[in-house]
Amino acid sequence: MKEEEKLIFNNLKEQYLHFGLPDDSIDEKTDFAIHNLKDIHLELPYQSLIFRPNFFSFVFVKNARGKYTTDELGFDIVPGTIYFTNPGHYKSYNWQQVDEVYLITLSESFLKENVHPDIFEEFQFLLAETVQPRILAPNAFAEFEQLYLQISKEYQNHSTYRNRIIGNLFVVLLLKIKEYFWKDYNPIYEGNRSSQIVKEFKRILEKHYRDLSNGLIEKAYRVQDYADAQSLHPNYLSNVIKIKTGKPIGTWIAEKTISEAKALLQNSAISIKEIAYRLGFAESTHFSNYFKKHTDLSPVLFRKQHLTAAS
Repeated sequence: MKEEEKLIFNNLKEQYLHFGLPDDSIDEKTDFAIHNLKDIHLELPYQSLIFRPNFFSFVFVKNARGKYTTDELGFDIVPGTIYFTNPGHYKSYNWQQVDEVYLITLSESFLKENVHPDIFEEFQFLLAETVQPRILAPNAFAEFEQLYLQISKEYQNHSTYRNRIIGNLFVVLLLKIKEYFWKDYNPIYEGNRSSQIVKEFKRILEKHYRDLSNGLIEKAYRVQDYADAQSLHPNYLSNVIKIKTGKPIGTWIAEKTISEAKALLQNSAISIKEIAYRLGFAESTHFSNYFKKHTDLSPVLFRKQHLTAAS
């Protein structure tokens, strides 16, 4: 992996500062930003480094030309293009001409706080793994233009109710995107990519718990860690696992934890404290409570029953 591919940014201001781009229009007090890229890219052509943003990006191209790359997907940018990406992908872009391109960036927390706490239930396409750009005719694009210009106006107003107003306008924008592009979206139909994600998750899960049990690592993975291992958004990974397997990712992790715990408890040479430590629990009492919650038996009683049955 090239050095520039390791660039990770948690917000747009971090990205612009690193790239030496103007960041005056970005408000640090909110996880939301919108502006016309014409005001940012004053010198053209411009080629970005490869980077990985931990935020959502929506691009509305009224009049510009260039090229955009997300992971393995590359496409030419032309007037009328609408495109978005979710967190976790490696990206780069090239601008040859920029007259009007509005970029909206926002965090998952902004979406949940100001749009809807269950945002990904109503707008599942936000978690789409493979997103192709869409090119609209001028009259259709104008509907989106009206919305993003109004959002831009509210962003600059700094009203007490700014985030709530933006959140409500953004709902309309998402509904229009859903209407035009994603009305029948269902992650289960994303093809072989979803199956590969499930297969890789299971492989990582098995290896991780094998390493935990053997004392090779000390910290148990969270959902974020499993997502990071595949450069995915955690909500997208959770969604794919649930739809493809019928079980939430938390259930997979819990079942694997209990399975490994039982295997270790059947070895009387290993103390319960050591087992708890190997499985990533900071305290043996936390492990005991967790084990009893999932088996209705304490680790001590489970071990005793197993040893009695074996004798």
